[in-house]
Amino acid sequence: MFARTVTIRLNPETVAEFNRTMEQDILPILRAQKGFREEIALVAPNGSEVIGISLWDKKESAEAYQRTTYSEIQKLLAKVSAATPQVQTYEVSVTTLQKTAARRGVSG
Repeated sequence: MFARTVTIRLNPETVAEFNRTMEQDILPILRAQKGFREEIALVAPNGSEVIGISLWDKKESAEAYQRTTYSEIQKLLAKVSAATPQVQTYEVSVTTLQKTAARRGVSG
């Protein structure tokens, strides 16, 4: 499994708009991507920053998304971002996500 983090400095008072954009616009795009598994968005208590963590089946799927679709996501985030989002990538070494999904009968 492979992970991408996107750190976004939010404009003041835009957490609600960020959440709406994620739910209505970004998540449907992510769900349509080959190899996409999960998205987690963490919002700082003061609302100044968001860290989005997307999980992918493999590095190649995340790289394909970066090449073909991420620019569309950046445009959607522009209305709430105070600066260019910063992207990092990681190999996932430990997760309970697949085990939890399997126990609930969910397939990814």
